[in-house]
Amino acid sequence: MYKVVVLTDPETAHGFRLAGVDVHQVEDIDEAKREINRLLEDDRTGILAVNEGFLAAVDERIQQRIESTYRPIVVSLPVREKLGAAGDRKAFLARLVHRAVGFDVTLRQG
Repeated sequence: MYKVVVLTDPETAHGFRLAGVDVHQVEDIDEAKREINRLLEDDRTGILAVNEGFLAAVDERIQQRIESTYRPIVVSLPVREKLGAAGDRKAFLARLVHRAVGFDVTLRQG
C-alpha cells in the first residue's frame, strides 16, 4: 500500500501530523531538495505533498523528474502567506477538499 507523505516546514508539520499523514519536517530549501530526492526514490510513497516554497526552489533536473514520473504524484501545498483573507482561505480549502474527495464538504464551527 502506498502512503501519503507531506514535506513541510516546522510551523505546519504538527497540523499535518494531526491529520494522520507521514510528515517529513525540514528547516531549509537545501534540506528539502535532499528529502524530495529521497522520497522520489521511496517505492512506498504514493502521494508527495510539498510545501509550495520548497517545491518552487527545486532545480530543473528534479522538476523534470517530478513531471516525468507517474508515482509518486507530487502536489504543491500552498504557504500560509499566499492564502489571503479568511474568506479566500476557506474557499481555497473547500476547492482542495472537493478535488480530493469529489464533493463539497462544509465544516461548521461548533
